Amino acid sequence: MLELFGAKGCPYTRELRESLLWDGEEFVEYDVEEDQKALKQLIALTGGRTVPVLVEDRRVIQIGVSGRGCIVAPPSSEEIK
Repeated sequence: MLELFGAKGCPYTRELRESLLWDGEEFVEYDVEEDQKALKQLIALTGGRTVPVLVEDRRVIQIGVSGRGCIVAPPSSEEIK
């Protein structure tokens, strides 16, 4: 199963989502701006905060779209707790 880590306001997340839907791919999507657990998982997988990221079988297979992506803000100290 594919996992898409993205952000609601990122146009590249939207582009990758639409491409996956067009291709008929099944995937689970996480909004790392809304889901701090997903943000932590994204950072653990990539070491960074760039979205979109496509993961398959716990392996990163794509970061960004055509070399472009959005950087999401790090969680605040309150959100890390």
